[in-house]
Amino acid sequence: MVLVLGFDPGRDKCGLALVETTGEIIEQQVVNSEEVISTLNNWLSRYVVGKMVMGNQTTASQWKEKLTASFATIPIEMVDERNSSLEARDRYWELYPARGLSALIPKGMRLPPRPIDDIVAIILVERSRDAI
Repeated sequence: MVLVLGFDPGRDKCGLALVETTGEIIEQQVVNSEEVISTLNNWLSRYVVGKMVMGNQTTASQWKEKLTASFATIPIEMVDERNSSLEARDRYWELYPARGLSALIPKGMRLPPRPIDDIVAIILVERSRDAI
């Protein structure tokens, strides 16, 4: 099984997602920037990744250099990440529906209780030309 790795770059934290070509999410995680390379090394020891899809905004050029140096055999596709955070906020509630009283709050007014950079990474994979 060959997977696509979604990467939402950031200064302090980054979103990571491993997605099958069928769209099935295998792993997703938000990690501190210092932990990205070790987390990816761990994943790559267990999975075969065909390509990496990375957002083109915040710190993208620095991360592309770092990732290319560490994982030279994995091609990196840059994708437009505009509005991906807003889209990820809505997707969060699809993946993790609100329960109890919070379900009564309109979806547009709810804020996810955790960082959603991993969900942004999933959306970046979906935006990729050839990923899914």
